[in-house]
Amino acid sequence: MTFQANNALVLSGGGARAAYQVGVLLAVKELLPPQSNPFSILVGTSAGAINSVSLACNSHDFPAGVDELNYLWQELTIDHVFRTSWSDLLSGIYRFGRSFFHEGVDFHRPLSLLDNSPLNAFLKANVDFAQIQKNIDRGILRAVSVSALGYSSSTSVNFFQGSEDLQQWERFRRVGRATTIGMEHLLASSAIPWLFPTVRIGQEYYADGAMRQLAPISPALHLGADRIFIIGVSGNRQAHTRTNKTPSRHPPSMAQMSGHLLNSAFVDSMEADIEHLDLVNNLLPQVSSEVREALELRPVKSLVISPSKAIDKIAGRHVRYLPKSLRFFMRSSGATAHRGGSVLSSYLLFVKPFIDELIELGFQDAMWEKEAIEQFFLED
Repeated sequence: MTFQANNALVLSGGGARAAYQVGVLLAVKELLPPQSNPFSILVGTSAGAINSVSLACNSHDFPAGVDELNYLWQELTIDHVFRTSWSDLLSGIYRFGRSFFHEGVDFHRPLSLLDNSPLNAFLKANVDFAQIQKNIDRGILRAVSVSALGYSSSTSVNFFQGSEDLQQWERFRRVGRATTIGMEHLLASSAIPWLFPTVRIGQEYYADGAMRQLAPISPALHLGADRIFIIGVSGNRQAHTRTNKTPSRHPPSMAQMSGHLLNSAFVDSMEADIEHLDLVNNLLPQVSSEVREALELRPVKSLVISPSKAIDKIAGRHVRYLPKSLRFFMRSSGATAHRGGSVLSSYLLFVKPFIDELIELGFQDAMWEKEAIEQFFLED
C-alpha cells in the first residue's frame, strides 16, 4: 500500500465532542500498515485544532502520536479544561453583570462565564510545539493549520505553519496567515464565545475558529491537499430529513437555543462545505481542461467519517457526571435531555464516561468503513 504525498486530515470543532475523532484515528492506525505519517497536512478548528497540533508534533511517528492523543483524552478531566467551583462560576456571572455598567466590557480581562486557565496549563505540559518545525524540516509534515475568528476584522483567520513554498491567501471573510503555531493559537481557536475568554494575537482579539467559518475544508485545499479525510462530530449526515410531528410541550429552553447556535457554527458550515466539495467533483468531468486550468480547479478525493449515533442523546445520559456546581447551572438553563438542551452540555462534558463512549463510537464507526478507509489511502 502506497500513500499520496498530500493527504489532509480535517478535524472539526465541538468541545468534548472531539473525543470522537480520537476513536476514528485509533481505527485508522490499526487499519493502515505501520509507516511514518499518512497525513502530511493537518487542519483543525477549536478542539479539533488541539488534536491536529498534537498529531503534528508527533507526525514523525503516527501510531505513537495517536496513542499519545488517546492517552491525553483518557487523562483529561473537566478540571483540566476550566474551573468548576461555585466561586469561579458565580464570579463569571458577576463579571458579566458588572460589564453592563461599563459598556459591556471588563477592562481587567476578556469576558467569559468560565475560567479556562487550567487548559493552558494542561496543554503546556503535553504539547511540544517545537516538534512541528522539526517535522516540517524533515519533510514528514507539509503544514498544520489552526482557525480562529478575528473580532475586529470579522475574518476567519487560518494560522498555518508549513513548508517554505506555501503561500498566504485571501478570500472573502477568510485568510491564510503564515506563522509559528503556539499556545495562543490553540486557546484562541477553542475560545467558545461567552464560555471561554478571547485571546489577543498581535493587534486583534480572536475567538473560536468555528464562528463565521464559511469554508472549513478550504485551508486544506490552499495548502495543496489532493485527498481529504474529514472527521465530523455530527450524525446529521446519516440522518434522514423528517418533519417532527410530535407537538412541543414547552418553548425552547436557554440551553436548547444555545445548542442550536453552537451547532450552526460547529456543524452546519462543515456539512455545507462537504456538499460543495462533492458538487464540484461531480461537475469537473464536464469541464474542459482549459477551463480547469484557468480556474485552478482539480479533483479532490474525500472521505467523511461522522457519528452514527446522536451525540446530544449520549450527552443527555452523562450530565449527571458533571460537578454539582455546573450541573446546577445546566439544569437551570435546560441543558438536560428532557428539556432538549443536551446539545449544549455535549460541548462541555469533559468527563470520562462520555469521552470513553465517544472514543468507542468513533472506533466502531471507522471499522464499519474499513474498506472505504483502506481504499482511500490506496494510490490510483
